[in-house]
Amino acid sequence: MSVTFLTPAGALVTLGAALPLAALARAVRRARAVRRAVHVPEPPSRRVRSPVLALLAAAALVGLAAAQPVLQRTVTRHVRSDAEAFVVRDVSRSMLARPNLDSRPRFARAQAAASRLRTLLPDVRFGIASLTDRVLPHLFPTADSDVFHATLERSLGIERPPPRSSFLTNTTSLNSLTAVAKRALFSPRATDRLLVVLTDGESRSVNVPRVARAFAAPPRIRPVFVHVWGAGERVFTRGVPEAQYRADPSSRALLDSLAAATGGRVYAEYDVEQAAAAGRELLGSGRVVAEGDRRARLSLAPYLVLAAFLPLALLLRERER
Repeated sequence: MSVTFLTPAGALVTLGAALPLAALARAVRRARAVRRAVHVPEPPSRRVRSPVLALLAAAALVGLAAAQPVLQRTVTRHVRSDAEAFVVRDVSRSMLARPNLDSRPRFARAQAAASRLRTLLPDVRFGIASLTDRVLPHLFPTADSDVFHATLERSLGIERPPPRSSFLTNTTSLNSLTAVAKRALFSPRATDRLLVVLTDGESRSVNVPRVARAFAAPPRIRPVFVHVWGAGERVFTRGVPEAQYRADPSSRALLDSLAAATGGRVYAEYDVEQAAAAGRELLGSGRVVAEGDRRARLSLAPYLVLAAFLPLALLLRERER
């Protein structure tokens, strides 16, 4: 654990306290002269020391904050050597659906669920792929959670890339999940493979046996489907619901059939903890190895700025007495 300063020269801000201190010293000298002239006794010295110490303390804390101290801690990653997971996020247009204009769309809810899942399985390498009428990998499995979250937030968007047919609201094809097995997205060392699919399940016709055969090929892929969906949700354009879109109530049944055929599980979007637990169960246990280091950083500047108000608040309280 160590502390580094990003802008050491910022500590010179402390010199700004010289001006109010000089003004205070001048006021003290003038007050003494007046008291001597009228023969008034001197007040207790602490009445002068208190504001001086308060100003010095506040200036020192603000100066430290301006230097931007950062607390760094090195953490060794421990990951499964035989397990990998892929998060596949549906990015078709139907993922813009939401209950009303003030609610989060399915896409944003799926992103939050994916981030939470990654946090709940810290010892598993995770990759990211998008799903429309095809699967496109954006990140291959990595133990670096910072890279995972950055990719999740910055690389995925609705219809990025666009589907082959851009005239339909529902372009999702769960058949394309077979590409996860055929394109060798997992590394050869991963004998335990988990696929987490975050989708509304509103797909075109699915060849369930074909998907099941692809997932069953060794090393077997175990899927967990997270159903990001709500009855009555609509896709809005300029605040108006699109007439051609209606939430498909059969979407959960489709995911259930896929899970039954592939040995997977299905969970609602609010059951992320249960989905993570199922993923842990499907991956089983395996050898854990140390893989690289991760630097955890904490900026201390905000805390120092808040602490600078404490001596000033104590001074004001003292004056009110």
